[in-house]
Amino acid sequence: MSDLVEDLLAGKHSALARVITQIENRSPGYREIISDLHQHTGTADVIGVTGSPGAGKSTLVDKVAATYREQGLTVGVIAIDPSSPFSGGAVLGDRIRMASNAGDMDMFFRSMSARGSLGGLSTATTDAVTALDAFGKDKIIVETVGAGQNEVDIVRTADTVAVLVPPGSGDDVQMLKAGILEIGDVFVVNKADLDGADRTVQQLREMLQGRSGRPETGHHGATELAGHAESDDPHDDDAESESWNPPIVETVANRGEGVEDFLETLADHGEYLDRTGRREGQARERFAAEIRTLLREDANELLADELDRRGGIDSYVDAVIERHTDPYTVVDEILTPLRDCLDERRDEA
Repeated sequence: MSDLVEDLLAGKHSALARVITQIENRSPGYREIISDLHQHTGTADVIGVTGSPGAGKSTLVDKVAATYREQGLTVGVIAIDPSSPFSGGAVLGDRIRMASNAGDMDMFFRSMSARGSLGGLSTATTDAVTALDAFGKDKIIVETVGAGQNEVDIVRTADTVAVLVPPGSGDDVQMLKAGILEIGDVFVVNKADLDGADRTVQQLREMLQGRSGRPETGHHGATELAGHAESDDPHDDDAESESWNPPIVETVANRGEGVEDFLETLADHGEYLDRTGRREGQARERFAAEIRTLLREDANELLADELDRRGGIDSYVDAVIERHTDPYTVVDEILTPLRDCLDERRDEA
């Protein structure tokens, strides 16, 4: 394992691929790998791309990655695909959707299975981002499956979240009210050459006005940093009170139109995070969420093993049905040894 970590840190893409495979499969030793890599992270810019199916997420990600490569930046893309009901793997597999970057060794693409995780993001995705960050990728893009309001899980991974909406899709715009509206740092109306694009932009603007309580500062077909005029100086005392008003950008991704504007908006948001100190705050929130998730997963596994040791849950269910006990008493009985152990450790401390 140490050799694998050393090879990854030395920039060997084969080692990176093997590490992500071990992460996705939860192979023995993957936790030690992530622990070793963690100290080498913190430099990558992580971008989340989400939105309804058919919005053109993959095409836009392809063009964005190609443009970053033209700028000399290294890129890693994690595409979260629906899980196969048979294998648990990504249904679309290694999708040939990154045609612009085929054969580019500094452009790493990986499809990963959603594994039933809400929002299409599994714990493995967070670990894969860690591996790409430690590897030294400048930009990491996480593209999700587009599963509705549960897509908010992407916030735990990304510094900047872009929400794509196809034009003329009134239902899709209304769906944003269910939860996605709150997580978008940038909204993209892709396929803006189609009928209905102007109306979609107007609907988004009206919804964002309701969200922020003040007018949207982004405008049709442009990018604009809310409050940018207030504080260009990173040492300005007003920086902490500065707010970000999500702009709306129009793109025609299959022709590359609007991609530069989109990248400028992403850069503006990154500068805003640094200028206001919110990047560190986001990192704290992500790590807190990750710790809670891992605690839940590990605790569930420990308790499942304890249930199996006691003969399985069916015997407890039988006792509850026969009214010999109740669910609360069952839980107390199983958790009492754990509580006693923790109490003993507290006393020793």
